[in-house]
Amino acid sequence: MIDLSNEFAIGIDIGGTNTKYGIVNHRGEILEKGEIRTDAYPEVETYVDALYDTLTPLIKQHVNGGIVKGIGVGAPNGNFYTGTIEYAPNLLWKGIIPLTKLVTAKFGLPAALTNDANAAAVGEMNYGAARGMRDFIMITLGTGVGSGIVSNGQLVLGHDGFAGELGHTIIRPGGRKHWSTKLDGSLEAYCSATGIVITAKEMLNESKEDSLLRQFNGKLDSRIVYEQAMKGDKIAQEVYRFTGQILGEALANFIMFSSPEAIILFGGVIKAGDLIMNPTREHMEKNLLPIFQDKVKLIFSELKEADAAILGASALVWEIRE
Repeated sequence: MIDLSNEFAIGIDIGGTNTKYGIVNHRGEILEKGEIRTDAYPEVETYVDALYDTLTPLIKQHVNGGIVKGIGVGAPNGNFYTGTIEYAPNLLWKGIIPLTKLVTAKFGLPAALTNDANAAAVGEMNYGAARGMRDFIMITLGTGVGSGIVSNGQLVLGHDGFAGELGHTIIRPGGRKHWSTKLDGSLEAYCSATGIVITAKEMLNESKEDSLLRQFNGKLDSRIVYEQAMKGDKIAQEVYRFTGQILGEALANFIMFSSPEAIILFGGVIKAGDLIMNPTREHMEKNLLPIFQDKVKLIFSELKEADAAILGASALVWEIRE
């Protein structure tokens, strides 16, 4: 029997501005966490050096005779197969970055990498609402829309490591142009926090109805839309109904493709609670074939948003157990 009580993992979540890190035990408890600036290091080598300098004293303090089994990293455009970050648009390091090779060379530890949404799915499977599930989809609703697909207990990665970009699937052909990808009618263009703000502005322009949102002209963000919806503002509430409709229709497609046990929603947008959940569930169910209806759980993540990426990245370490 393997004794896990003295084994630890390091989880690292790389964002365009900040990198979050944590030392995690086998029960998913974060013993220490913090962050450094990602954008303070134009060269990835000096970034890895900074991580090492920051984490080394923390490892000595908390591991205390135990074993660090490895380092897991979640990053934009992270490729699990190759350990490389490939052409990430929001990072200073351009091209193909051999991150796990650099991390292993510096720390002397095995390292694994995947994209941030996949990391969140692995965290949910190990420590959250998907414990015990072998088939589920995690949808992250934040500034963008990410996804992690687990089928038969395994992440769906595809032949090149980039499978599961559900946020960029086209759910309104010829619809709203995405601000970055330039695709027309993608899920992210509508159901991200960014998309919610665009929808609110469109509805305000198309309607003469009084709305609390009008006083924030030019300074509208998703938090304001949520706050006004909670105050009963009809246009703000219609924004969430419309967003939930599109999300539900998209989820119906995903269900009929992979027949998951559950779809787990995660990210800042889910703070809207029933405002987003009720229309999403309604339109998901009404667009399913009868053989799929009332079978798939639609639930919110059980992980703290601030900790999910660290936990998910650290959980990758158990996938590379020697």
